[in-house]
Amino acid sequence: MRLSSVRVVTGISCLLFGAAAWRLGPHSANDFVAEAQTPQAARLAVATQNAGKLRSASVTSAKTSIPDPKPVAAPGTEIYTAKRGEAIPTIARRYLSKTSYLTSSELADAIRGVNHKTDSSNILKANENIVIPGILAGPVTEKTIPVARDFEVRAIYLTGFMAGSEHGIRVIKHWREVGGNAVVFDIKDSDGSVTIAYDHPLLGQHNVYVHDVPKLVRFLHQQNMHAIARIAIFRDERLVVNHPELAVQSRKNKTAWRENGKLVWTDPSNPQVQDYNIALAKHVAQLGVDEIQFDYVRFPAEGDQKDAAFVFQKDQPEAAQADASSNNDSCGDGRLARPADAKQGGTSTTADTKSASTTTNPSSSETSSASSPGAKRQKHAMASMKNPAKSRKGGTNAACHLPRGPQRSEVIAGFLKKAYSELHPTGALLSLDVFGVMAWQRPIDLSHTGQDIVQMARYCDVLSPMIYPSHFFGMDKIAHPGDEPAHFIGESMDRFELITKGSGVVIRPWLQAFHWRTKTYSPEYIKIQVETAKEKGGIGFLFWNAANDYSKPFTAMPEMKSANHKEGAKDPRYFRGDELPSSTIALNSTK
Repeated sequence: MRLSSVRVVTGISCLLFGAAAWRLGPHSANDFVAEAQTPQAARLAVATQNAGKLRSASVTSAKTSIPDPKPVAAPGTEIYTAKRGEAIPTIARRYLSKTSYLTSSELADAIRGVNHKTDSSNILKANENIVIPGILAGPVTEKTIPVARDFEVRAIYLTGFMAGSEHGIRVIKHWREVGGNAVVFDIKDSDGSVTIAYDHPLLGQHNVYVHDVPKLVRFLHQQNMHAIARIAIFRDERLVVNHPELAVQSRKNKTAWRENGKLVWTDPSNPQVQDYNIALAKHVAQLGVDEIQFDYVRFPAEGDQKDAAFVFQKDQPEAAQADASSNNDSCGDGRLARPADAKQGGTSTTADTKSASTTTNPSSSETSSASSPGAKRQKHAMASMKNPAKSRKGGTNAACHLPRGPQRSEVIAGFLKKAYSELHPTGALLSLDVFGVMAWQRPIDLSHTGQDIVQMARYCDVLSPMIYPSHFFGMDKIAHPGDEPAHFIGESMDRFELITKGSGVVIRPWLQAFHWRTKTYSPEYIKIQVETAKEKGGIGFLFWNAANDYSKPFTAMPEMKSANHKEGAKDPRYFRGDELPSSTIALNSTK
């Protein structure tokens, strides 16, 4: 009994303690209802509770994966998010056309600078934000800065490849620093290569070196420089290779004619050829250049002239056509040529013509007259113009008779008349490069090239004779003409001033900035040419070097500048020092 009593007492005590604990807890009668829910409802409640926990975790996870907000680009900039492994130069090339920078390397340096990168930094991290500076609101548009035709130009020549390169930009800046105020750059070279983006049915796909002409011209204007676009006109190897029907034609084999084996000459009298060149010139003028310069605006001067047939001769009797080319004594003897064909890349060592085998007889009246003093020289030049058939020793010569019917000189003059009428309204000047020897007015030179200086002067603003001393070999009984710059610059200028007197055209000569056929090429050589040209009536000058090496002019220019004004002298010794009107430049820059 005792054991049973203990068990009863223990059980009662447990019940009492349980009841007491229940009453003291936060429960109510409703809990009994909850406890009575079905197992399915219980599982639903648990699922709901777990879902709430999952949603909370998901929100937290989403917050941590949102990337930082992309920076806002400042005016004139753009933010680029780099991909893994991308390089700054690659991005610079992609953005170049949208920026004010001229070269991708310039832009790459600017990107490094604005993003606080070292000069050697190139590779970017994934999702790295890069600021691109110099972003333009739209494409650059530039306008011609009109100047008078007698504006004194002090220029160097650059190939298209050089003009569109970072090195070329440095050359331009240096030229400006030493006193230059203009640059001649290629639009179309004598091999027919067009250096700019240009769409024409006769051109097709081609390499582009100057990617943005208005941008380059704006840069030149900002440097207070006159922009001159050079176009080689009728010597166009690319065009005749792709379109042989536009070449000079051979009478013998009825195919494209070759000059000494080279297929390089278009037919200057072919309307399609003329229209192609005028269209290119107008296009460039509308891009804001200040001057269009025509080079190779002539007929071929060498090769088998009797075999050469041209469109303008189509309706002429065959005898008259033969008359035009009856004398094959070449006037293309090196005195007429560029010192070297400028190649893309700015380097060349191939002379346009190096053979002196066909040089003029030094005893001829034209040659000997070159060394005669003023009055006699002028009298002879005028006589040559009035009666060209008797200008050579021996009087009238059948080979010197002017051909019957239209002449090459009339074709050239007609082309220039048309070109000038279409270019003049743009505000850009038109200048023409001509052979230096054309000042001698020899009938053989005129009949071959068609460069009648008197007629050409009517349809341009500036004539630029190529009077490189080294190219006058065989003349005036001087064995080494390249070492006599004062004589040949002076003689040439006298003659050009004489035959263009009263025309209003400006004579701005091409001067020698290369060492070919001279042992005295130096800064002093440069100074002699510039001083002589000015003394003889030239206004400004152009320096030619096919490799674009202007180390000697760079040295000579500051020396000329410092010695330009002699004490007590009325006129400057070397040049006037004309500059573009700054107000016009400022106005252009705000447009």
